[in-house]
Amino acid sequence: MATKVKATKTTKGKKVIAKKNTAKKAQTGKPVQKKVVLKAVAGFAPTKLKLRRPVPSDIEIAQEAKLKPILQVAAELGIRENELELYGPYKAKVKLEILERLAKRPNGKYVDVTAITPTPLGEGKTTTTVGLSQALGAHLGKKVITAIRQPSQGPTFGIKGGAAGGGYSQIIPMEDFNLHLTGDIHAITAAHNLTSAALDARMMHETLTPDDGKLFDALCPPDKKGNRKFAPTMLRRLKRLGINKTNPNDLTPEERTRFARLDIDPNGISWRRVIDINDRFLREVQVGLGKDEAGFEHRSGYDITVASEIMAVLALTTGLEDMRERFGRMVVATNKRGEAVTAEDLGVAGAITVLMKDAIKPNLMQTLEGTPAFVHAGPFANIAHGQSSIIADKIALKLADYVVTESGFGADIGMEKFFDIKCRYSGLIPQVVVMVATVRALKMHGGGPKVVAGKPLASEYTDENLDLLRKGLPNLERHVQNALKYGVNVVVAVNSFATDTPAEVELIRKSALEFGAMDAIVSTHWADGGTGALALAKAVVKAAEQPSKFKFLYELNRPIKEKIETICREIYRADGVDYSPEAEAKIELYTKLGFDNLPLCMAKTHLSFSTDAALKGAPAGFRVMIRDIRASVGAGFLYPLLGEMRTMPGLPTRPVFYDVDLDLKTGKVVGLF
Repeated sequence: MATKVKATKTTKGKKVIAKKNTAKKAQTGKPVQKKVVLKAVAGFAPTKLKLRRPVPSDIEIAQEAKLKPILQVAAELGIRENELELYGPYKAKVKLEILERLAKRPNGKYVDVTAITPTPLGEGKTTTTVGLSQALGAHLGKKVITAIRQPSQGPTFGIKGGAAGGGYSQIIPMEDFNLHLTGDIHAITAAHNLTSAALDARMMHETLTPDDGKLFDALCPPDKKGNRKFAPTMLRRLKRLGINKTNPNDLTPEERTRFARLDIDPNGISWRRVIDINDRFLREVQVGLGKDEAGFEHRSGYDITVASEIMAVLALTTGLEDMRERFGRMVVATNKRGEAVTAEDLGVAGAITVLMKDAIKPNLMQTLEGTPAFVHAGPFANIAHGQSSIIADKIALKLADYVVTESGFGADIGMEKFFDIKCRYSGLIPQVVVMVATVRALKMHGGGPKVVAGKPLASEYTDENLDLLRKGLPNLERHVQNALKYGVNVVVAVNSFATDTPAEVELIRKSALEFGAMDAIVSTHWADGGTGALALAKAVVKAAEQPSKFKFLYELNRPIKEKIETICREIYRADGVDYSPEAEAKIELYTKLGFDNLPLCMAKTHLSFSTDAALKGAPAGFRVMIRDIRASVGAGFLYPLLGEMRTMPGLPTRPVFYDVDLDLKTGKVVGLF
């Protein structure tokens, strides 16, 4: 919504009164507010928490919170109102043009929050990310932005619940964060499935039109005067084919055939369909069962939307033009000659870009203590890289002194991909890694009973047990050592739960220092908000000021196998790597197609350093089997499959959606957590 703000002249500490004039006509779906009175304090005004004991549920805390108008959050950051698109009073999109205005500003400090190998319950990365940001901004007076992913509705309604943080360290409005937000994931679903429809339709029409001349006429129909015109996407395909002509009538018969017929191999299709719900019965489906599609039946399937390559592109793109190019490069199939068929070849890349033109803009929200947050993109952390967007980070680093982001899953997956994929494409250099560790997870790695989501923890986890904890410490040691290989300063955050004893958290803290961490801090941000992470924030500030020598783990020009084996040896500590015949064939194909210079996005269980989720601690003496390798050329990586990887989760017997409902008297959402 385009608006104008007129503010009175202010000095520090005095109130600003800003009135929004009548807005221009809003775009469809964006509510129009004719007048808003904005009261704010010049500079940053923290929101005071009202801590309760015992700590209430996440949604209770979120709904009791005092929300700043998003215009105030933006103004405190230095974002102009004409650089925003409002989605109601508490969330907005930030236009990419802001980067042009801020181009000459130096970047702030870049902090990545990661974790040891987690239990199925997670160890609190997001909560730590938010708590650290609240401490930096609301208590240390630093200009800080939290940058995290938008959650999928799969886990929100499945078994894990929401991903806005927890306790007194959350992003709010929590319901908006966990549900539709501004529709980015829906846009990805539409764009992905448009590509699926285009692919199947093209194969059918080519089969039904064996005459190349008639196929060309259908794609470039002449008008009444015999004139033809190429669509913009067609001109891009012609350039890729090396045909430097812009008038369809100038193409030779041989060039018309090359242009018109994709000749897709039905066995070479790599593009499926997506939906943002855990629907296990869509993992494998038969399509083309309608009367008009008789003879074109084939197997397909659904992945969850956050596993879409379009989502990965959104997270890794650096701008609108770059996103358009990446969409065009997405490989959807191979033809009968073994060549890649792209979204550009299908003619759908431009339409995808149109569907994604608003989704590319980061979403601005806030934490419980009023510090700003960018929520943008949410790629699957297995077959994609599991990071929020480069664009959000680039904008944030120009606006803030500190940008705190997080990586999906444990450090062997999330941190490695953050460094070797995201930092490589963004050119951004991190100063600090915050390694989250918990007593619970380390006891599990020491041989504790199985941890199962939805079931009570065994007494080994709730009673003091220093011996069990000590046996699990090698997992933390290995993760710290891996982070240090990248030349980044490491601070360990011991995310402390109510059942942890002083002796247990102190054992972790002292051990982390012995393992090479610059500092190790016990943090209680879940129960205490930013004050509980104040010592952690001070340690991060100190670490960010120390020199670092960031470096990548491998060079892109190395062969595919060498890059795979470097990650397996240096990060997982495997003894060696084995390849299936399918993987060997893909390595040969991708090298032939020129995809061998891409970084690698390893698809592996997050519950172990090895490919066996049951193998805890710091395992050794194992080998890694590469089952297959797939290409996300538009996103810009190859993803080797290490063991079985599900791209569509399933619902448990008792999903969390049972608890989600609407209070019809108040209109509030209940049951999210």
